[in-house]
Amino acid sequence: MNYILPVVIGFFVAAPGIMLPGLLNITAAKISLQKGRKRGLIFAVGATLIIFIQSYIAVTFAKYINNRPDIIYMLEEVALGIFTVLTIYFFFFAKTPKNHSHSENLTDRRSAGGDFFMGVMLSSLNFLPVPYYVFISIALGREKYFYFEPISIFLFVIGAVTSSFIVFYLYILFFQRFEHKTDKFLAKMNNVLGTVTLLVAIVTLIKIIRGG
Repeated sequence: MNYILPVVIGFFVAAPGIMLPGLLNITAAKISLQKGRKRGLIFAVGATLIIFIQSYIAVTFAKYINNRPDIIYMLEEVALGIFTVLTIYFFFFAKTPKNHSHSENLTDRRSAGGDFFMGVMLSSLNFLPVPYYVFISIALGREKYFYFEPISIFLFVIGAVTSSFIVFYLYILFFQRFEHKTDKFLAKMNNVLGTVTLLVAIVTLIKIIRGG
């Protein structure tokens, strides 16, 4: 059995879904600018943990979920509601972030766990990866590039998770490298996040309308 192919497929399948600016990678960049690279990576670890769980469940139960369009429709409706609420929050209620020094004081260290759980929470609110991995795995299975066996599923998910974390890390590195040019961007970060969640909400709404 080929143990490399599922990892490679999972790696490249996950990349397009997380590469474009989104709520998670932009938030990781925001935290790294405010609190330092370590704190941004802690957020990324929390977000990646949920990506692992979501992708594993999606691929494991892909055939069942694919035969139940009502489940996918329900997930899309929930996602639409969540991203609509987040859009309203970022545009009207979120405070303008301030760029703090990267030297962590005692209070920052005590709240490091908060960044991890924020990653867990925001990633948990995003249900869109579930139907994405369902459709991808079903399509790959039909072409005999992927087999729904426990070891293949696990290796596929490992590849997807690795890809996701690398993208988070690249976002963090990019924004920190050009930090001297990102003060204005950081000040407008909530508007950026609001725009991202608004676009996701619109895309989700279009999918729901077409599906209905």
